[in-house]
Amino acid sequence: MRVVLKDLVKRFANSDRAAVNKINLVIEAGELAVLLGPSGCGKTTTLRMIAGLEQPDSGRITIAERDITNLAPKDRGLAMVFQNFSMYPTMNVYDNIAFPLHAVKMKRGEIDGAVREMARLVNIDHLLGRSVRQVSGGEAQRVALARAMVRRPQVFLMDEPLSNLDAKLRVQLRTEIKRLHQDTGATFIFVTHDQEEAMTLGDKIIVMKDGDIQQVGSPHEVFFAPRNAFVANFVGTPSMNMLHGTVSRGESGGFRLQLPGFDLSLPERFNRGLENMTGSRVIWGIRPEAIKLMPEPGENCVSGEVELVEALGSRDLIFVRVVEQLFGVIVDALESVAVGDTCHLHFAAGQMRLFDADSERSLLPNSL
Repeated sequence: MRVVLKDLVKRFANSDRAAVNKINLVIEAGELAVLLGPSGCGKTTTLRMIAGLEQPDSGRITIAERDITNLAPKDRGLAMVFQNFSMYPTMNVYDNIAFPLHAVKMKRGEIDGAVREMARLVNIDHLLGRSVRQVSGGEAQRVALARAMVRRPQVFLMDEPLSNLDAKLRVQLRTEIKRLHQDTGATFIFVTHDQEEAMTLGDKIIVMKDGDIQQVGSPHEVFFAPRNAFVANFVGTPSMNMLHGTVSRGESGGFRLQLPGFDLSLPERFNRGLENMTGSRVIWGIRPEAIKLMPEPGENCVSGEVELVEALGSRDLIFVRVVEQLFGVIVDALESVAVGDTCHLHFAAGQMRLFDADSERSLLPNSL
């Protein structure tokens, strides 16, 4: 089902700013959309307004072109899994999943078929007779997923359901959620502050900050074409390397960027955005994956000393001091870079990003 938020606003009495600030958003039928942002950005408040657990101060929410803004939660055709899920401790797994169907007085035979089908989808059909006190955290979260999905909701809402699980279980359940979405074809709206989780799960990423939507796009778009400096810095692990610099004209007529202790030539694709910006301050950024180690210095290449090496398995994250700046660089672990080594860093021209220093908006807003 298609979900549309129109000019949605929510304010709380104890705050001097809107928790959700007149946002507009369309989530298409069958999409897995992820609301991503730091704590306090408004993502959970937005989800709770869709669920009917918070009433918006103004704006409208529609599902499949039906206005649900003022409907009670039970009348919206939604299901929700919370961060702190709960089970009925006196019931076994089967009865926990079946409970919502008994509440709507579904026939016993239909309930049995629905429960077993949903348990199979989330890989807990072998646990149906077990007490919920005897299941692990990951299994209990699967029970919560099955209980929410068993009513075949129009839209499935998930509020950081994996945040209380250990790293291995989070990866396993991310896979289960992705598969569940593909198998059911339902519309999923998932809230998280974990950008890796968002990039892994989402068809559409909605990046939020301070109650506002910063960017809506595919995982590829928000990673490679961030609309502003906040998105560039927030999305990606490790974060993008970002420096303040000044635009200048080069001898050949192109643009150069004066950075602390060194300068770089800028690719021609920036020319249009920089036509009237000679002498202006900008924010330059490049991701750790877009920096390569070179045997010798050259154009758009700077030298520095390795200060720290973090092992990431098949890759290493190294930190290289170049004058005043510490650059994070992803390298193959087999390169055997050590603390104290001198490295020549080459910045891939196609992966450089520029943002206006005042507005922090991208100077290449529509380009990958």
